[in-house]
Amino acid sequence: MKSINHHAPVTCASSIVIHTSPERVWAVLTDINGWASWQNDIFKPKLNDDLVSGSTFVWTTGGVKIRSTLHTVEPHRAFGWTGKAPGTFAIHNWTLAAHEEATLVSVEESMEGFLVRLFKNPFRKNLEKGMNTWLQLLKQACEGV
Repeated sequence: MKSINHHAPVTCASSIVIHTSPERVWAVLTDINGWASWQNDIFKPKLNDDLVSGSTFVWTTGGVKIRSTLHTVEPHRAFGWTGKAPGTFAIHNWTLAAHEEATLVSVEESMEGFLVRLFKNPFRKNLEKGMNTWLQLLKQACEGV
């Protein structure tokens, strides 16, 4: 898996336990075209090819269009991409691990670029909030709550 940039101006990591199998979490998480059905801040996600490393996708979140490239696709274990938007570059990684009769889902991201350096604190706050919201929504989508 491509490592996040630990020296980037903004980094964040979080995790959650989801009470279902890694296979179920994987199915929901990697259905990029279906993200908008459970993610209230994502619009028009579109995977441009098969779900393999090197494939690209575009999506809009927070009103910003992001162009992403998958760097890691390890079924039921690891999923990650890089993303570019004006003035920003991000590395985003998910890991899944069986945890008793559930799945421990961990996520980490680094953000860099001139806009991130200029507005480091707002970017950090938005990333932390967005990451925790994403985890909660993923949990709800996977557990059927």
